[in-house]
Amino acid sequence: MSDLINYASCGLLWLGLLTKAPDLVRRPRDPFLLTLSAVLALSSLCFLLGAPDTVGFVNGASGVPNLAAPLTYGAITAYGAASLALVMRWRGGPGTARAIRRWTLGYTAVLACVGALFVLGDASVERRTDFDTYYATTPYIAEMIVLYLGAHLTAVLVTACRSLCWARRLRGSLRAGLVTLGAGTLIGGGYSVSKLLAVAARWWDRDWSALGTTFPSACAGISAATTVVGIVIPLLAPFLAVRARCWREYARLGPLERTLTGLLTRESLRVPRPLWPSATRWLTWRQSSIYNGLHYLGRYLDEGLYRQAYADRLRTGGDPCQAEAAAWAAAIAAATRALHEEREDAAVPLAGRPDLPALLRISDALAAGTGDRALAVC
Repeated sequence: MSDLINYASCGLLWLGLLTKAPDLVRRPRDPFLLTLSAVLALSSLCFLLGAPDTVGFVNGASGVPNLAAPLTYGAITAYGAASLALVMRWRGGPGTARAIRRWTLGYTAVLACVGALFVLGDASVERRTDFDTYYATTPYIAEMIVLYLGAHLTAVLVTACRSLCWARRLRGSLRAGLVTLGAGTLIGGGYSVSKLLAVAARWWDRDWSALGTTFPSACAGISAATTVVGIVIPLLAPFLAVRARCWREYARLGPLERTLTGLLTRESLRVPRPLWPSATRWLTWRQSSIYNGLHYLGRYLDEGLYRQAYADRLRTGGDPCQAEAAAWAAAIAAATRALHEEREDAAVPLAGRPDLPALLRISDALAAGTGDRALAVC
């Protein structure tokens, strides 16, 4: 089950990385994009190397017992540093590049020390799941374990502190993303804390192996998932907000299109609907069909009726924009009836073409029956 969870998590993270591949091709030198890709890649690598089957494969293929341990520890340390760099680059500001460079150099030194301590130590007995607690009292190996856990804990705490402090000054999707990212990194701190407690217990001749195996895995999985969600929220929220707005506007234009549907069908004025249900394309399709219908109705749109309805609406204390929408709705309702009865009463047609916000208000007025009421008053 542990292998399945690790490999599934790794696959999902690689899927997220693949979605950024087109952006990487277009902007291969974008620092933020490179850092984001590094976070996703290193997180997936942590899950891949942490799976017991992968541990056995790496150890067996290399011929070095427990070689998978420093590789996994290196990936975890690098992931923590990359997450910190991502938050710092996300915020920006003067001195950001210099601060990231210092953190990078510091964690590069930690990775070098992890490799050196593993070479100096003696870890000849393969341990796939409890390496930390088994070698907690072995010279050099114990120092290696404490070093990588301390480096990881420092990275996640600094990342969480920066994320949550910055989130207090923001609103919207960026704040939600930073809060989620900060919560995910705090959960990730449970990985280091639990392992450090299990290692310290071995120093006092106590066996807390369960605390160093089961709990850290759960913390790592939840932390990685939460952190990735926190990163994705600010990236996807604007895209989803635009699509949601387009769908709302598409639905709001429905009453206006239905008012013109007889004309659009009879005169073949409706633009072919796009096959793919894209919010922006369907909104453009409905808007274009409405404009075609209004253009055809041009000689039936009575300017005198429009002005009278507009003035009546203003006299009742209406908002100018809403008065304009009600006047347009009255003129369109009268024009469709005149066209249906095959008469042409308008001597001076309406000039101008309403923009999309005006169309939305006209459609709302038609849906509420405001146009018919204004027409009845006139």
